[in-house]
Amino acid sequence: MSKKEKILQRLLEIFPGFVSWNLILFPYWGIFIIPNTVAFFILSYNIYWFYQSLQIAITAIISHLKIQSAAKHNWLKDAQKLEGFKKTKNLVIIPTYKEPLHILERTLESLCNQTFPQKQMIIILAMEKKEDEKERKKKIRILKKKFNGKFNALHFTVHQLMPGEVAGKASNERYASLWFKDKYIKTKKLDIKNIIVTSCDADHRYHPEHFSQLTYLFLKNPRRYNFFWQPAILFYNNIWEIPALTRVTNTLGSIWNLAQLPRKDRLINQQNYSLSFKLLDDAEYWDPDKIPEDWGIFFKAFFRKKGQVEVEPIYTPIYVDAAQAVGFWKTLKNQYEQYKRWAWGVSDLPWIIKNYFSHKEISFFSKTTRLIYALWAHILWPVNWFTITIGLTLPTIINPAFGRTSLGYMVPKISSFVLTLALSFLAISLFIDRYYKPPIPKNFNLIKRVLIPFEFVLMPIVGFFLSALPGIESHTRLMLGKYIEYKVTEKV
Repeated sequence: MSKKEKILQRLLEIFPGFVSWNLILFPYWGIFIIPNTVAFFILSYNIYWFYQSLQIAITAIISHLKIQSAAKHNWLKDAQKLEGFKKTKNLVIIPTYKEPLHILERTLESLCNQTFPQKQMIIILAMEKKEDEKERKKKIRILKKKFNGKFNALHFTVHQLMPGEVAGKASNERYASLWFKDKYIKTKKLDIKNIIVTSCDADHRYHPEHFSQLTYLFLKNPRRYNFFWQPAILFYNNIWEIPALTRVTNTLGSIWNLAQLPRKDRLINQQNYSLSFKLLDDAEYWDPDKIPEDWGIFFKAFFRKKGQVEVEPIYTPIYVDAAQAVGFWKTLKNQYEQYKRWAWGVSDLPWIIKNYFSHKEISFFSKTTRLIYALWAHILWPVNWFTITIGLTLPTIINPAFGRTSLGYMVPKISSFVLTLALSFLAISLFIDRYYKPPIPKNFNLIKRVLIPFEFVLMPIVGFFLSALPGIESHTRLMLGKYIEYKVTEKV
């Protein structure tokens, strides 16, 4: 890059952390200089959080009703009536590195249990060369023996990290999809317009109707080559095996994912998503030098297609593993590292902002809506906890004179009332959530079983250590140019 481009890049990398740190620190210096402004800032933020909680409750209810309805529908029958069904193939790319064999078997078994014809499904297990060769070959041998003949094809690719690439899902998926295009599509003379690509993590377990519903949505959509499809991601495969602290954060994360499905203004693909191979090819695949690959491929396609790209929900749940390791403290560390990696999506913002200004052909409303959501999602990630949980409590302690004023007395009380009302919306979401959690195991500790309804008193602790802290670390690292390396979430 030229010197000016490098300066611009660094300024844009500093920007998110600069804003988030200033929002976090504003109440502590502002309480001495402009205390009334601080009070109204906190109150406004709490009212805004009440509004967000109401929205989450409403959209979670909508999503729940649609999922329950979709589960009873015969999607395969409807899909078979559409033109092009027999030509349509589903390609599932599963990047894997050091995943235990039983995890991979569980994912492949869920693909075998689809109502969609397995002979129209192609599976690629995208492995990494840096994994122990003996262990890798052993897994390939066992999986081939168990699943060969179950699908149209089952392939194994081995990705070797090249100069300019970073370790992670993006570089591996790119290698697998290019291999498939060169070695399979050209050889079989397939039309990329008839192939749906699904990016699937190694620990994902599908609903039996998933690919039938996906194929139906794909074929009935006249703009199918400009769409992504996103299901509900629920961290419940091992929810009763993890500590209460991480069970709370994974429950809240699952509710959030469920509630986002009806929000087409906000919905961006993540973790497990699908798109046509044509759109993937038009977007020139995942960037091998990026860690955040899901939002990365969306915005890459969005700008390449002049803002015409959208995300459509699939109302089927996908069950995934919550972060877990051997032992309590290692599990907490594993969860922290996972959230830090997700928060590293903030590193996409400089690229998104530059493209926002350079793509003048995209409608102002379309690109501005997407940019605002990207900024909102990342910049406020570490801010929310400090503003909502601490609020005016700590600022009035360090400036007790303001606490004795009428405004200093009333705002904390109003804020407390508003946030208590917001908790009632959380209760609605948790009631819906019980439909999706697996049953509590019979051997579950009796004391833990009794305490489950009270686990959510841990929210302030969880919010700080497993959300705000990894979020602010990622922002600060980006500010300082201390870039993170991809760390695979450990599986047990």
